[in-house]
Amino acid sequence: MGRIDHKPQHLRSGDDGEALSRKLARLDCSRCAGDRAFLGKGPRADGSALRRVPPHVGGRIFQLAPDLPSAEGRSLIRRGFVLGKFLPPHAGHRFLVETALAMTDETFVLVCSTDAAPIRGALRFDWMRKMSPGAGVIHLHRDLPQAPEDHPDFWEIWRTAILNALPAPPTHVFASEHYVFRLAEALGAVPVLVDPERKAIPVSGSALYEAPHAHWAHLPREVRPFFQKRLTFLGPESTGKTTISAALADSFQTRAMPEYGRTYDVAYKQGRNWHSEDLVTLAETHRAMREAIQSLADPLLIEDTDAVQTAVWSEFLVGAVAPALEKIERETLADHYLILAPDIAWAQDGVRYAGDPATRAFFFDEAERRLKRLGARYDIISGEDFDFRRCRAIEAAQQRFDFMRD
Repeated sequence: MGRIDHKPQHLRSGDDGEALSRKLARLDCSRCAGDRAFLGKGPRADGSALRRVPPHVGGRIFQLAPDLPSAEGRSLIRRGFVLGKFLPPHAGHRFLVETALAMTDETFVLVCSTDAAPIRGALRFDWMRKMSPGAGVIHLHRDLPQAPEDHPDFWEIWRTAILNALPAPPTHVFASEHYVFRLAEALGAVPVLVDPERKAIPVSGSALYEAPHAHWAHLPREVRPFFQKRLTFLGPESTGKTTISAALADSFQTRAMPEYGRTYDVAYKQGRNWHSEDLVTLAETHRAMREAIQSLADPLLIEDTDAVQTAVWSEFLVGAVAPALEKIERETLADHYLILAPDIAWAQDGVRYAGDPATRAFFFDEAERRLKRLGARYDIISGEDFDFRRCRAIEAAQQRFDFMRD
């Protein structure tokens, strides 16, 4: 296949280029005054094509270049097209879309889904939209035949569906599978086969879906939280939550989400004048920080407390748990919890103030009670030695998450 020339036709030498320059100068002269950016004669100074605004694509306005004919009657605009289920999206898909963007003036990505798919189509569409900011991403949710043997009119059905979904017909079709030749033929476009042997990005969607943790490096940041697991520590003060969560993160070579409650208390409260609103703000901020760090972590994210611990503190400090805090608690349950028992000596570090045995017992019992009520999975870690607790926590993580055993 020949090289795609990105130089606009109206800037090329020859009579055809000059004629197109005159045609460009006449474009949109009848538009209203509100379209001032389109008025003016002669080619644009930067050599780029004039644009018009079509209907919304992917929930936003996408600029679509007009189809100006070449001397041979073909469109001057290189319009790329990428089709896929993206189940799930991975680095190979990003590579494919970015290749299309580099070779065309504009590229559209069609995310196809059905009711039977294991990951919601709307979620995959959102992932691809975030992964492909330079492309127009469109979602097609229809029960269409999935293979030529499923229907005698397979290619015509897909041709019609694709052309109805796209703002304009593509000139180039990009794919890593050999079906690109037949699809491009149906669409009247040029096929561009990209890395069919997966040498550049050695992963496939099916392999990644079957074992996402084994192919974590090829999962885009936008997709990782969907497959990630979370192990969260709860328990009374001075039982090793911070120390052991950091040790596990180091052992598993992942990240640990630090406790925000301690930071909030030191910065704003200093142990005094707590209100329900404070604890809701604390939980909201902790959740936002955790969501921000998730994409940077490995398959297992270690967490030093969460909204369950904040709810226990709310019971202790203000005698109740606000509905807004309970909502966060329900919506953000970890995959597994480790409750650290208070059978280890309490130590004052200048910030703690819940060290008497009855209070420590309350924090332990209330954390377990809340987890039972929420139907969450948990283990209890006890023992008078921190190193023993660390070893028990590692064993518990490996038992609950089989991908951590490798």
